Amino acid sequence: MAILQVLSPWRATLFTLAVAAAGAMIGTLISLPAALLTGPALAVSLAGLAGLTMDIHPRLRDLAFLVIGVGIGSTVSPETLVVMGQLPLAFLTLLVLLVAIMLSCQMLLRRGFGYDAQTAVLAAAPGHLSFVIGLSMQEGVDTLSVTVVQAVRLLALTLIVPIIAFAMGVEIAGNPLAGQVMLSLPVFVLLLALSALVGVLFQRLRLPAALLIAAMFVSAFGHGGGWVEGGIGPHLGAACFVTLGALIGTRFSGMGLAALRAGFVAGLAITVLASVLTILTSLPVAYFLNLDPATVLAAFAPGGFETMIALGAVLGANPGFIAAAHVARLMFLTGLIPLMLSQAKRSSLGSPNPS
Repeated sequence: MAILQVLSPWRATLFTLAVAAAGAMIGTLISLPAALLTGPALAVSLAGLAGLTMDIHPRLRDLAFLVIGVGIGSTVSPETLVVMGQLPLAFLTLLVLLVAIMLSCQMLLRRGFGYDAQTAVLAAAPGHLSFVIGLSMQEGVDTLSVTVVQAVRLLALTLIVPIIAFAMGVEIAGNPLAGQVMLSLPVFVLLLALSALVGVLFQRLRLPAALLIAAMFVSAFGHGGGWVEGGIGPHLGAACFVTLGALIGTRFSGMGLAALRAGFVAGLAITVLASVLTILTSLPVAYFLNLDPATVLAAFAPGGFETMIALGAVLGANPGFIAAAHVARLMFLTGLIPLMLSQAKRSSLGSPNPS
């Protein structure tokens, strides 16, 4: 009985992981790009839409973020600092890209799908999901429509980025977190413990994806300084990517087909538009800054923070550049979203009959 009580909160998680594992196996068999991530995301999404309860326990989620962060940080070398010196121009370009995405996607949602001004602002936001959902509830905006569009964006980009990279000729790794040399168990445990402590500090500072950033920072500091060497085991790395893919898919759990149908096409449309703008911006930036196109694409792609960093690792991209770009993206959006929402609200009040 005691064992059943302990396992009870984990039942949905264990079932979700089983579905995710099946998705990873099928994705691998059919050569789906980044199969360890995209296979589980698709499988869990479909299961959730079928009415099954899909969930990942927060403790497992946090542990997966820590392990992924340590694994990605192990790829950092002193050469990474050279790339960091090229970020100012990239940051400015990223800001211009975010404004272009938000304005164009808002116009598409309003004119093509009949969204009101405030809902269009929040649904068009290329990231900062929890912030966006919180604002929608606070302002009395159509939270369901915003959630559906944003969920479609996250899932679609998880699938689109690897496919685009594959079409560009980028060799996609099956399990990028597995280093040629494995970290010793004591060092690995030490890195996880230090990462958790730093993560708590980052959470208090309200940094996005605090645990993942902390683990990347701690691991990168150790590897970049030459104090530790090695990556994580291949099986552990695979398990963490499957868990992350499952986590992405759980966003559709419990969502009715009617609600999904209403926002799916709109979400897909703005995702395609944002992806086109991102590609058109990424290629010139990669050329002028002499960067790998896959690195800039993963850094500029308006997907989930953790997902894009993980995909960057799958694509063999520079993790430092990607992490810095996505932190900057969230900082920019923290200012841009309320500003545009306020303007939309004033516009609605000034136009009682928008039709």
